[in-house]
Amino acid sequence: MADPLRLYGLKAIVLSAASGIGEAVSRTLLKHGASVLAVDRKNSGVEQHFKAIKGIEGHSASLTEPMRMPALMEEALDKLGGLDILINDFPLQPDAPLNDDDAQLDRLLDARADLVMSICRSALPALKKSPSGRIINIGFLRSIFAAGGSRAFAMSEQNLAALTRALAAEGGEFGITANYVQPGAIMTPTSREVYRKDKALRDFCISSSAAQRLGEPVDVAKVVLFLASDDAAFVSGTGIVVDGGRTRP
Repeated sequence: MADPLRLYGLKAIVLSAASGIGEAVSRTLLKHGASVLAVDRKNSGVEQHFKAIKGIEGHSASLTEPMRMPALMEEALDKLGGLDILINDFPLQPDAPLNDDDAQLDRLLDARADLVMSICRSALPALKKSPSGRIINIGFLRSIFAAGGSRAFAMSEQNLAALTRALAAEGGEFGITANYVQPGAIMTPTSREVYRKDKALRDFCISSSAAQRLGEPVDVAKVVLFLASDDAAFVSGTGIVVDGGRTRP
């Protein structure tokens, strides 16, 4: 755990990497020796954002259309020359925080599943060649859900867990692990805007955490680092919740 270059020589793709959790993950993987292709939407400024950082290359692409994922993977592999670690975090955001009975949830879950399966299937040939193939899926932020959306939030994690188990089963014989990280209330640029508009939701999220605070993107990035490293070589098909502990269901 103390090796500062525990990912030395590995190549990673991080999606939604221009800010928030994706940016923290990209910088953390770089710090521990990986080469990183940081991918985000065309209007995100990701290429300029990482221009001065050796070891991270920004790349803009569509991240909302499953049919575009094979082309994205082809472009990414041309830049990286291979792939060991794939971090999936797609920019899916409802118009307003979801309650338990919100019909948007099913559409969001279906969209996420289509995107994750498309990018992973596209990445599989390259990951099969890696001695350390890793797929890590990032769950929806707690700020996507209203205070009355706790059951919907739990359903979204259950959905991601099932999707990740399927990927683990598919890649296991090739030494590829698949796991997920479920963030709680993490202060990203996206969630900051939600909490600015809805201070009651912010306060609810803080009171719902045993840590009595909002998390930071680096809190998630450190867990991603563990799952990407050799320390997690026999961990697959499971998830880690990063929420400071829950005081209510």
